Amino acid sequence: MIDDVYKVKVENIFEGPMDLLIHLIKKNEVDIYDIPVALITDQYLEYLEWIQAMNLDLAGDFLLMASTLAHIKSRMLLPFHGEENEEEDPRMELARPLLEYMKMKSAAEELAGRYILGEHIFTRKTGEPDFNPKSRDTFVQIGLFELVEAFKRLLDNASAAHQVNFTDDQISVKDRIAEIVEILEKRGSITFWELFFTKNDRSMIVITFLAILEMVKSAIVRVVQNTQTGSIRLFHI
Repeated sequence: MIDDVYKVKVENIFEGPMDLLIHLIKKNEVDIYDIPVALITDQYLEYLEWIQAMNLDLAGDFLLMASTLAHIKSRMLLPFHGEENEEEDPRMELARPLLEYMKMKSAAEELAGRYILGEHIFTRKTGEPDFNPKSRDTFVQIGLFELVEAFKRLLDNASAAHQVNFTDDQISVKDRIAEIVEILEKRGSITFWELFFTKNDRSMIVITFLAILEMVKSAIVRVVQNTQTGSIRLFHI
């Protein structure tokens, strides 16, 4: 069973509930003023189930947002009579804070970028033919929910011969972290997928993912995505 010491608190890794909502809105390519509340709520709850199943400790803010979404969803189901003094669209309760949050986050990212020269420039390491710093490829730092998305795809493609057991670890998360650190010390970086190809057992896939999250939380690695190819890469900090 995975030791409780490796129960990673979500908000200490990347983001909070607002970031998850923004991720879902972008993923579904919907207008922030015309959010399909039922769809977004269902997907939000699905993410929470995955995060909890992965032994990640959810902050209360995530659960509070789930309640807010459920409340808005229930209000959307009420019959609409079209009166002149009708109530405001319940979705504005979500859209307004989301817009404000996006503005603040954008401003913060712009300010941060001014002080970190060369943040997105990485040196080439041997044995990495797919990574060329002189190419036009752009790498952006990604968050928890993009990683969860990639992890879900990876599990879907894994052998379905056995049920996934999120607590059946063959080695400890600590040992897997040590293995990944050794790889990164030799190579400098590695693709997200490579880490799982060497440990393709479904239980080991889970342990590897938990190890990656713990390493990000501890500022051991930086996780970026190639905007051209979509590939995810881990860099040793």
